[in-house]
Amino acid sequence: MSFERADFHLQPSTALVTGATAGLGRAVAKRLAEDGFTVIVVGRNAERGADTVREITEMGGHARFIAARLDSPDDIQRLAIEVGDIDVLVNNAGHSVFGPTEELKVEEFDSLFASNVRAPYFLVAAFAPAMAARGTGSIINIGSMSGSLGLPGGSAAYGASKAALAALTRGWTAEYSPRGVRINTVAPGPVYTRPEARDLFDALGETTAMHRAAEPAEIAEVVAFLASPRASYVTGALIAADGGRTAI
Repeated sequence: MSFERADFHLQPSTALVTGATAGLGRAVAKRLAEDGFTVIVVGRNAERGADTVREITEMGGHARFIAARLDSPDDIQRLAIEVGDIDVLVNNAGHSVFGPTEELKVEEFDSLFASNVRAPYFLVAAFAPAMAARGTGSIINIGSMSGSLGLPGGSAAYGASKAALAALTRGWTAEYSPRGVRINTVAPGPVYTRPEARDLFDALGETTAMHRAAEPAEIAEVVAFLASPRASYVTGALIAADGGRTAI
């Protein structure tokens, strides 16, 4: 069988990773750099951004940091103008708020959706049209197992934001994949992203089929696959990387 789609002949070029100054985002940025991408590290903290860039350059990769507040549509537009065309967009930045529904403040709810839903929406609006015009590109949205199941402890609003992101992935697939842009969601389970929360991740990990949480590098491998030509026929997918939690 012969595959002649352009994606198979692309050399890795530029990937933009949001929330890449720590945790999962940093692991993704480093993994994409290993594959030869020039990585644009986006976040708020310049010091941590510089650390990510330094780690990438020390291993022989190429990266630069751009500070941006993704809860500001104006800042997203400024970012898009400064960056120009990209080949891969990883919508990783976001935050979580947990607690009983009756205790969640309106401003907390609005902040959650501004970060987890509105920011990815306008990032795709800023970058996907140029990808479509070139006939190629990959967008990977970082969701969560919380978008597919209910969890105790007050995760309703957070889960709804991640479910919305998965719905956006399906909508964008219908909109952009006919013009060559692949859009997928990776939905991790518990990931060791904050050392101070290791006990929490251990407890959540015990609820999975594999009885453990993931290391950030394990999730980054899934993202790297979706960013690459190896995933040339994968679009519109919700890929659970949750140790089997949503299967049991």
